[in-house]
Amino acid sequence: MEFPLTVRDFLDRAATVYPERVAVVDEPDQPAASLGTLTYRDVDRLARSQAAALDEMGVPAGARVAVLSQNSARLLVSFFGVSGWGRVLVPVNFRLARPEVDYVLGQSGAEVVFVDPELAHLVAPGPRVRTVVFGDTDDLLWSRAAEPRPWRGDESAPATINYTSGTTSKPKGVVLTHRNLWLNATTFGWHIGLDDNDVYLHTLPMFHANGWGMPYAASAVGVKQVVLRKVDGAETLRRIDSHGVTLLCGAPAVLSAVLDAAQDWDGVVPGHGRVRAVVAGAPPPTRTIERIRDELGWEFIQIYGLTETSPLLTVNRMRTEWRDKPRKQQARLLSRQGVPSLGVRLTTDASGEVLAQANQCMAGYWDMDEQTAAVQDGGWFHTGDGGVLEDGYLTIVDRKKDVIISGGENVSSIEVEDVLSSHPRVREVAVIGIPDQRWGELVTALVVADGAVDEAELLRHCREQLAGYKCPKRIEFRDHLERTPTGKLQKFKLRAPYWEGHGSQVN
Repeated sequence: MEFPLTVRDFLDRAATVYPERVAVVDEPDQPAASLGTLTYRDVDRLARSQAAALDEMGVPAGARVAVLSQNSARLLVSFFGVSGWGRVLVPVNFRLARPEVDYVLGQSGAEVVFVDPELAHLVAPGPRVRTVVFGDTDDLLWSRAAEPRPWRGDESAPATINYTSGTTSKPKGVVLTHRNLWLNATTFGWHIGLDDNDVYLHTLPMFHANGWGMPYAASAVGVKQVVLRKVDGAETLRRIDSHGVTLLCGAPAVLSAVLDAAQDWDGVVPGHGRVRAVVAGAPPPTRTIERIRDELGWEFIQIYGLTETSPLLTVNRMRTEWRDKPRKQQARLLSRQGVPSLGVRLTTDASGEVLAQANQCMAGYWDMDEQTAAVQDGGWFHTGDGGVLEDGYLTIVDRKKDVIISGGENVSSIEVEDVLSSHPRVREVAVIGIPDQRWGELVTALVVADGAVDEAELLRHCREQLAGYKCPKRIEFRDHLERTPTGKLQKFKLRAPYWEGHGSQVN
């Protein structure tokens, strides 16, 4: 017998097995009234009410429903209330600028957008998409007594569309099916030892690859989920202390902020000997791994993947065989991206690009058939990352795609170049990533100017059109930029001086 694997399975199990257990502790400080503490029975009720509200709004199964929000209980419920009854959730990056949000809503064909009050100004008014502001319409969303219209589950149907910056100037919508998300969540939870004794802190933005699947995995085993709206090192430590947190996920920049805050903590650092920190988004420096283990007393786990792979491809966790090795050597071993997770096959092609086969690899890019065919050529997903496989472990050594990873967020250099090039004084521009201890890479613009223009003016120009994390953190003016005889920028030469002394051109 076979039954479709759908994301509602995770909440159905929680509501059946752990109905009275605390499911979510909402962020108390937010513009929409906090939902406070919710049980899994409450979450199930709210998800059903949201689905029934979408029924009444005439939104059919298969329609796209966007959510633009910081981390919140309402966003977490939407992972089930939208996708659980057949609609397609589009979690939008809350750091985007208004033109970028408009593009995502238009390209996805979203019929409804739920938006946090603090972000409502990012949604352009108009008849194309219905806007519902969280907090203003709670009666509409969360008070329906009627059961939502039944949906005959289809594991091959799209569950979410997650937008990611790539090698083009426009974001691509990654179509992840119910099967993709189901298998990612279950294998991820298994590899990190998730169980019903855990308490999870949402430091990772939930829009980011669906919080890497933790809203699903944690719900299935009745985990208490603590919502953190905005990442702050000291506040992260306070939440860990007050809620007994055992698990969190984030980019290296998040852990760096915690390490900084821990210097001022009076007494034993919260979570010492208890917290598992799962890190991804950029390979962290070995020294950072040492500090997480020694100064915080937390277990360090590294994973590697992409939004297109749901994202789990590899896992690196401390092994019994390494126990007798010196701590520094253990950290070096943990700095690798890891071994393939269950069901994943990895290889590299002749150029060194990492290729993957896995059930959690995306169905494709939304309405981008040519790009989908290119990235899935030969029956393998082409990651765009250069890597080495040795003794079963993957190590990323270079980035083939023209993408900068800053603070765990992908930044398309071409997108930033397009914006800078639109300034009337910019004649040529190359955007590259340079190493930075805190953020992994800094977005850096090398500019050839035609006339008088300064860094401040170019930054203002960027901020009008781009999310803050995409804007250059450093602008250098040059007389010329290295190009090939055919006119292509030689970015490897532009990057080389900044990366001298580094073993690879990812940080």
